[in-house]
This record gives sequence, C-alpha cells and structure tokens, in this order.
Amino acid sequence: MILAWVISLLLLCASLIMHLERLTALRLMEIKTIETAQQNFIAAEKAVLDCENNLNMLSLLADTPCFIQALSKNTWLITSKQKPAIQIHVVLDEKSGSTTRINWRQVFE
Repeated sequence: MILAWVISLLLLCASLIMHLERLTALRLMEIKTIETAQQNFIAAEKAVLDCENNLNMLSLLADTPCFIQALSKNTWLITSKQKPAIQIHVVLDEKSGSTTRINWRQVFE
C-alpha cells in the first residue's frame, strides 16, 4: 500500500516537472515573439518617419522603403513596405517643406 502511494507521488512529481518544462518553453517562445514583433514595428516606424522627413526628395531616390500616394494637393498617404505595415496621412507645407501627421494606423491584412 505504501509502495503504491510512493509511486503515485513520484508520477505526480514527474508530471509536474514535465508541465513546468512545457510552460517554460512556451514562455520563452512568447518573449522571443514579442521582441521580434517590437523590433519589426520599430523598423517600420523608422522607415515611415524617414519617408515623411524626406517627402520632397523621395522622387529622386530609386528605392524607397515606403509606398507613397498623393491623396489631394498637399495630403499624402505613406505606407511602409515591411511588415507590420504602418500607414500615415501627412500634410505637406509647400512653403516651408515641413510635414504634419494627421493620423497613423497599423495595416492588418
């Protein structure tokens, strides 16, 4: 009787250790996924910011990190090429060459 009790305790401990190992592995994968997503989001924001700051000179560049659309005379839609895609609406002041963001959003497919 005592032997069965000891064996059941050992099996419970082994099961607990197995579940803890799985939980730890899942937590490590979660942290790595969050870090990768943050790095990609920051890189997309930098690309959009670069396109926004150089909106007057982008026609001279051959390879831009963004898709650029003219919505009206001074309003532009800038979308990053890399994922996750970020879109911003920008108003360009022709006299000073400065840009002002109207809004931004993350593009979901």
